[in-house]
Amino acid sequence: MAIPSMKQLLSRNQLQVAQTDFIAALRHARETAVITGKHTLFCPTRDGSSCSAETRWDNGWLLGHDADRNNQPDHGALYTGAGYAGKLIVSSSNGRRFVRFGPDGSASGSNITLLFCQRSKPQQALSVVVSNAGRVRGAPASSSEIAECARME
Repeated sequence: MAIPSMKQLLSRNQLQVAQTDFIAALRHARETAVITGKHTLFCPTRDGSSCSAETRWDNGWLLGHDADRNNQPDHGALYTGAGYAGKLIVSSSNGRRFVRFGPDGSASGSNITLLFCQRSKPQQALSVVVSNAGRVRGAPASSSEIAECARME
């Protein structure tokens, strides 16, 4: 009798862990930019050494300095994060595929939203939003984001 509710609890916990992981990594990227005084890139990666030009972050992320602003880490990744491929779908806004924090902590450009979904339970989706000012916050997904999760493969 308790097994279905336990599965739902574990499923929800997996989303929350992924959301918390990304929030911590984004905050670390912002702090790195401020402390070092260098533009710092946070982007999806497939190989752990270069940024991919995708909106999917399932395979992992990397953090690196990007002084030449070519959307690739200058001298390799400073940090990388494991992906959630096969477990979760992590996707960013179409218009924005990476975050670049400036030395003042801002993340110029449009806001970016990272969406965390499970194929079987799109209604449990969560999001992480990075504002132009560099503020990072987590939230439950909106109804339109939940609908987007339901369409993702």
